[in-house]
Amino acid sequence: MRVAAGLIIAVSLCASSAVLAQSAPPKTAAAPQAAPAQQAAAMPLPAPAAPVAAQPARAPCNNPNALGVARTVEIDTTGGPGFGFEHFKELDFLRDHEVVLTFDDGPWPENTPAVLKALADECTTGIFFSIGKHATYYPEILKQVYAAGHTVGTHTWSHENLNNKKLTEDQRKEEIEKGISAVKWALGGISPAAFFRFPALQHPPEMVTYLGQRNVAIFSCDLDSFDFKARNAQQVIDVTFKKLDKLGKGIILMHDFHKHTAEALPELLRRLKAGGYKVVAMRAKAPVQSLPEYDEALMKDVKLPTVSQRPVSSVVTTVSE
Repeated sequence: MRVAAGLIIAVSLCASSAVLAQSAPPKTAAAPQAAPAQQAAAMPLPAPAAPVAAQPARAPCNNPNALGVARTVEIDTTGGPGFGFEHFKELDFLRDHEVVLTFDDGPWPENTPAVLKALADECTTGIFFSIGKHATYYPEILKQVYAAGHTVGTHTWSHENLNNKKLTEDQRKEEIEKGISAVKWALGGISPAAFFRFPALQHPPEMVTYLGQRNVAIFSCDLDSFDFKARNAQQVIDVTFKKLDKLGKGIILMHDFHKHTAEALPELLRRLKAGGYKVVAMRAKAPVQSLPEYDEALMKDVKLPTVSQRPVSSVVTTVSE
């Protein structure tokens, strides 16, 4: 398949993904304890905060020996360009020993904040492909990702494999669009980047075409850390560098959803620095615009509470003092 694309590089600087539960936060050995599906689904979501004017810049780096960010590239997503040699060969923009750090399936308690800390300690950045449902469970964590200056993309509403033959075309589109609406809601009305990654890197041709029509860039990867299969943090590091040292560069697929990834990342980043690798930040030239019908569908699905407009005096009464 060929995807029309444009790539603007501004000087300023893979084959599988974790299979997640399709409803509420799962309980796994690699993830923190979460509420049962019925409880999580029933929990009312807080009203979204007012959107901020613009994404904050990355904080100044106080670590002179940090990995940092070598350069930032801006992506014109018109026509749905594809990135990652596992599936897309057209846009080879990384130089030797350059990497892009990507994280799927968040936001998630403990693990995503630990990933954010590791990145902050090394003054570097990544792309976070958020699952829509997870974004509605933990909007404050996703706001932390955004506020730290990382790029936020989308990864469907429920991590459904869009190659599932039981899904209609409308259901596939709903997975994509509702995921966009959910991430936008979690960010307080701020639209995410026009960056999308298919669950399990399964690319139905008709959905590739659809994303091209929506002017959303599609991300595969150059190398998969297979962190979702790892037994420990060291295995994440070993698998990643075995592939990276062979390729010499690439878009790395990891998961901020997984505990072993969060544990591995500080050492992984130190080894990137020691090995002479440089991080490239990717930014979308424009955000993706959610579709009103899916914004409305999201509101119905999550059953957001109605915020009371009554004055404080009619709600709160001092009965003793």
